[in-house]
Amino acid sequence: MPPKKFADGEKILCYHGPMIYEAKCVRGQMKDKTMQYLVHYAGWNKSYDEWVPENRMLKYNDLNLCKQKEMEQQQGKGSKKRRGGPGLGDKQDKLGKGEVVESTRKRRRGDTALADDDGPSSKSGSSSSSTVMTINIPDALRKCLIDDSDLVNKQKQLVDLPHSCSVAQLLDEYTASIDSDPRNHGVASEVCCGIVEYFNVLLGTQLLYKFERPQYAELVGEDDDKPPSKVYGPQHLLRLFVKLGSTLAHTPMDDQSQEFLLRHINGLLKYISDNKDRYLSLEHYHAPAPEYHRRIS
Repeated sequence: MPPKKFADGEKILCYHGPMIYEAKCVRGQMKDKTMQYLVHYAGWNKSYDEWVPENRMLKYNDLNLCKQKEMEQQQGKGSKKRRGGPGLGDKQDKLGKGEVVESTRKRRRGDTALADDDGPSSKSGSSSSSTVMTINIPDALRKCLIDDSDLVNKQKQLVDLPHSCSVAQLLDEYTASIDSDPRNHGVASEVCCGIVEYFNVLLGTQLLYKFERPQYAELVGEDDDKPPSKVYGPQHLLRLFVKLGSTLAHTPMDDQSQEFLLRHINGLLKYISDNKDRYLSLEHYHAPAPEYHRRIS
């Protein structure tokens, strides 16, 4: 086992979305063949504790504190604490400017993951006082989710990666397909940028089935030059929308902002549904070599 870069109980700085937060390293251990650390964000409830890889952690020193301040200035947000936890935007923030909420509460017996018990790990639980945003996934896409679960969990197949049409490419194509009005185009682009941020952070912890984890470790792992949105495709993006409603429940948002988000998310889902034969073809799956199965066992 490689030596730990961060000691248990060490005061650190930790990336969460595009921001850096003061935190404490609770403990470290090998997870999915990579060293990961349980971190607690200073001033926040333990429900926001999460396992993170080393590349999201920084030593607590003057140089990194300057980096933290620079990023706060770039985001136009001061060090003022905000409601809800690390990575939450103000009420005025739309999805495109908001950051990711990713708590790691222990999974309860009643929790479900997508369409299968052996689904992507769901480490975030909705607060009983939070209102879950309901994202209505079209029936045609629900069927694709069921097929996806069956192919991965029962037939032990994998999605071809890097995908021929990445999440980033799909969102660019969607943005280009909508009304040519610059105002509409700009808003859609902003929303899609937010979706990319959510996808990049949530994929490794909530959107993968157990059978897919070695593939993830090999293709993405801790490589900053390979954001998941440029490696994974529509199949995994679709899984995000199953989780996104409960994730956004932790983001302070008025009714108007929620309606705004749902309108654009629904537009994107309709676009994917209309083009599902291209984006969600079963030809995008393959049976891995026997060596891969040995890595799972």
